[in-house]
Amino acid sequence: MKSKSIFLIAGIATLYFNNAYAQETVQDSTRTASIDQVVITGNSNPKKKIESSTAISTFSAKEIQKQNPISAAALLQRVPGFAVETSGGEVGNNLFARGIPSAGAYEFVQVQEDGLPVFEDGALQFANADNFFRVDNSVNRLEALRGGSGSIYANNSPGGLINFITREGTNDFRGTAKLETSTYGLMRTDLNVGGALIQDKLFFNVGGFYRTDSGIRKTGFKANNGGQIRMNLKYVFDKGYAKVYYKKLDDRNTFYLPIPLIQNGNDLKEFPGFDANYGTYSYRTISQLNIPQVGGGFFNRNLEDGIHPKVDVLGAEFKYDLGNNFSVLNKTRYTDINMNYTGIFPAGGPQLAADFANASGITGSNYRYSLVGSGALVNPQYVQKLGFWAIDKQMNNFVNDLQFNYKFDKGNVTAGFYKSNWKSHQYWNWSNVLTTATDRPQLLNLVDTSLTPTDVGYSKTYNGVTDMSFLIRDSQIQGSLNDVYLNLDYNITEDLSFNGGIRYSRDFYKGYAVNTTTSNLNNSGLTTDGTHSFATTTADDNMTVLGNRYTYWNYDVDKVSYTVASNYKINKENAVYARFSHGFRSPNEEAYYNNIGSLNKIEPVSTNQLEIGYKYYTRTFDIGIIPFYSTLKNLSFTDVFSDGTSENKFANTTNIGVEIEGFARVFNNLLEVTFNGTFQNPKYKNFTGTNADGSTFDYDGNQVRRIPKFYFNISPAVNITRQWRAYVSYNYYGKRFQDEANKDNNTLPSFSEFGAGTSYQLGKIRFAIDGTNIFNTIGITEGDPRSPLTGTGDIRMARPIMGAAVRGSITLDF
Repeated sequence: MKSKSIFLIAGIATLYFNNAYAQETVQDSTRTASIDQVVITGNSNPKKKIESSTAISTFSAKEIQKQNPISAAALLQRVPGFAVETSGGEVGNNLFARGIPSAGAYEFVQVQEDGLPVFEDGALQFANADNFFRVDNSVNRLEALRGGSGSIYANNSPGGLINFITREGTNDFRGTAKLETSTYGLMRTDLNVGGALIQDKLFFNVGGFYRTDSGIRKTGFKANNGGQIRMNLKYVFDKGYAKVYYKKLDDRNTFYLPIPLIQNGNDLKEFPGFDANYGTYSYRTISQLNIPQVGGGFFNRNLEDGIHPKVDVLGAEFKYDLGNNFSVLNKTRYTDINMNYTGIFPAGGPQLAADFANASGITGSNYRYSLVGSGALVNPQYVQKLGFWAIDKQMNNFVNDLQFNYKFDKGNVTAGFYKSNWKSHQYWNWSNVLTTATDRPQLLNLVDTSLTPTDVGYSKTYNGVTDMSFLIRDSQIQGSLNDVYLNLDYNITEDLSFNGGIRYSRDFYKGYAVNTTTSNLNNSGLTTDGTHSFATTTADDNMTVLGNRYTYWNYDVDKVSYTVASNYKINKENAVYARFSHGFRSPNEEAYYNNIGSLNKIEPVSTNQLEIGYKYYTRTFDIGIIPFYSTLKNLSFTDVFSDGTSENKFANTTNIGVEIEGFARVFNNLLEVTFNGTFQNPKYKNFTGTNADGSTFDYDGNQVRRIPKFYFNISPAVNITRQWRAYVSYNYYGKRFQDEANKDNNTLPSFSEFGAGTSYQLGKIRFAIDGTNIFNTIGITEGDPRSPLTGTGDIRMARPIMGAAVRGSITLDF
């Protein structure tokens, strides 16, 4: 596969190389002036950005190429208002829109491809929307909308819409081929081709990628391995068009989770034996799990599979001019997903070996640790309990969006009906293992030396496993969404426009959970080592067994979302707008599960947002300044802890802030600067209650967890010649709190991250080098909710950003 890709690029390059110098040299400055940009996301019809009363950021294919993001989340860091945690790796990352807190994922925004959701709910358990989407050269542009009309054009999206728009063929045959490598063993090939099968009538586009690498954090195996292919066929006729498309994604990605650090106030340093920039508990020496199950059989899992979605998407789009200014547009898509999810989730932080042994029921110093692999006796200072979490998900989604549009002299009206049926079935099987508290960890056995090997409870492990299948969950959730919407654009004058929209959602959710009991293997006839029965170990004492009793639940949503806005063009370069919107988010999956016996405890999250924007666009400079204010009610917190329980709290929040985004090209195109930033003050409102242990809490007025008040990105670039370009990027992420209590010892310090790169355009061939976190900053985006700190100088469990890495690429446009 690799050799074929290399020969393909080399062959195509040869066709063009002799003519490379004859081509007109063009500057690698490819940003499209915002004054000319037309947007479709969150609008009933395409319109120029300066005429759109929305907060929307756009990125063309060339702009994405220049940024060369390592993941979809890394690209979304360039959008103001989106606080993005990118430390999970290529997938499984988290996005918080305009200060809306959540347990993670993409809970309050919808990720779309060509205007339809990647999956209807982007925040199902262990099914972040970015698990099912990859950025490659088949993406034509990205439009990222915050707040505003998101709730009119999609479900569960009061925070915004993220719409990746794919390439289509044109009359001219065009293609892009790219070969990329890196300092961490990356070999990636991207290819996209498109053109006309029948001039002016029938067009095609095919694109995709294949990639393998060892991961920036050292796993000892192929951390990322797989790819995708996308293809579409479009037929254009006199009064419209018809398009069909297909996508296949089959990719494996390691999910990076918290590692130990030492924190003293705002000072972070490495935990002894752990490389903060390149270390991970997800390592090959603990990658295999194979344990017997109550009732027979074995459960086996391979960590090297990581997050492994197999996604098939088949869709169609049809537009037709009905005459008399009426048109119809219908989009439909079926998505089938089969995903295995395997990750190492630390169960708290490292513990002193003696403390862990004593907590396991061993008195005094009557304990002994040994390596599972060799049996050698060891005397570690610290040991680590790790959750080996395995989740299987079978998901499908059928969606259809039917729109009718009527244009009149001063505007247009759009009416639509949106139907979506989706289902997700999941099976969990979680165990805990005991390892050394180091990167490249090794499995440990622990025994009680005051007992003999034949005594009950002599061993606290089974080949390094401390808790065998302690949590098994079998559950299902289904959604049936039935929404009608109406949107009006009206030009009051040539410069003053009005927009109003309303969406009525009549949505039905249902599901079930299988009851469980506990048992052990004491009377199974199995042995731990060929000699001793399972009575000699405590590892099997609390194994979960699925029963035959199902608990069924149903939940209906009957809600209205609406928005009103006005945009005023001061002149061709200046505009102001104001928008008020009301939307909602249905309860998330874990909220249903936690309250399955009493669903009246949960309600949809309702949001109100007000934003006022100023936009100034020219061909060399543009800026958008958007103050906003939002309130949320009934926000649920559903972090799943290491024992399988969940937080299950509810809160209200408020936020006031301002988003800034801009671009400047100065000194006769010598210097370009892109920048974005967000200032905000998200707070809890009326957040009081009782903890699981009976204690009370009062978090009213506290800063929402994990979300900074201030973060920004600035990226200056110098066009040294018309072919040679160099850039640096600077990301700043402000101080946050790990928990709702805002305790000083649970502060997540601010950090800065630098990147740099250069590119050279030789005719149709582009050479590029891109470096990320070039100064090896230790910056943490997410603390571990499963291990809060208790004092100064504690061990901090957190997900640091990736260490320094460099990628090199060759891209050929033909």
